[in-house]
Amino acid sequence: MKQVLDLTDREILDFERPVIELLRTIEELRDASADGSMNSSTESLHKQVAKLQTEIFSNLTPHQKVQLSRHPLRPYSMDYISALFDEFEELRGDRSFADDPAIVGGMARFAGREVLVIGHQKGRNTKENVRRNFGMARPEGYRKATRLYRLASRFRRPIISLIDTPGAYPGIGAEERGQAEAIAKSLQVMFSVKTPIVSVIIGEGGSGGALALGVCDRLMMLEYATYSVISPEGCAAILWRDPAESPEAAKQLRISSEDVLKLGVCEEIIRESAGGAHRDPHTTARNLGIAIRDSLEELCELSEAELMAHRYDRHRKLGSYQE
Repeated sequence: MKQVLDLTDREILDFERPVIELLRTIEELRDASADGSMNSSTESLHKQVAKLQTEIFSNLTPHQKVQLSRHPLRPYSMDYISALFDEFEELRGDRSFADDPAIVGGMARFAGREVLVIGHQKGRNTKENVRRNFGMARPEGYRKATRLYRLASRFRRPIISLIDTPGAYPGIGAEERGQAEAIAKSLQVMFSVKTPIVSVIIGEGGSGGALALGVCDRLMMLEYATYSVISPEGCAAILWRDPAESPEAAKQLRISSEDVLKLGVCEEIIRESAGGAHRDPHTTARNLGIAIRDSLEELCELSEAELMAHRYDRHRKLGSYQE
């Protein structure tokens, strides 16, 4: 984990700044001590950090949760793949046009099982974000995903998808190459594969770009992840023609994990480390691994017919309501 003394302003959100400043004070006191040991003053500061962090993070607004889901230090798909999966072998290309680095996927071992893991991947710096297109996949990315879904189904390997994207890329080239058709085909194939599918929203779950990796038997969300048909900024631009209204849009869209769980769209919220996944990626990865393992154990007990019926019923219930 990056030391708080080394964090830049871009890597600190306004509402977490008081906590970071206290942690910086603790690090400075530790560095100033001869042996780097703890003393009564730093112990008192640690208690203040815990109290302040609890106060701040128990009262986050929807807009602040959106900011956390986009945090530049938040773990991405490849971080979780490295932490949780063994023998990962990345598979590239859609066998039609090109490879899309915005989506990564391949065969691996997880908790003793042979699985397919796939996910959106953002970049850590400008060069990497240009290559990964900020996690916004083009048609070749979704066609690669479709190819891998079919491969997993053929070899009866469970599918684990990690979702983290602002949405599908809306560029001219992507539209010319059939963006909508590629997403639609991904949805169709995910519905039809005869192997368990567990999806986890680890950051942003934006629109059809997220859904193309999210047709599943069990959907889970990290605590500060979001899931929505449109970004708060896009919603504010349409409804109020004012980007400053994005906090209100985030509230009305009900995109936080708690709201998505209440709406019955996801089945479980996975707790993050105190202060968000970026503060302690190892703890968050451990929680994520346990949740995925438990879900797979349940789903792998189902017969093929039961699995397909479960998937059908799950999606038929989405959006149902009573007046």
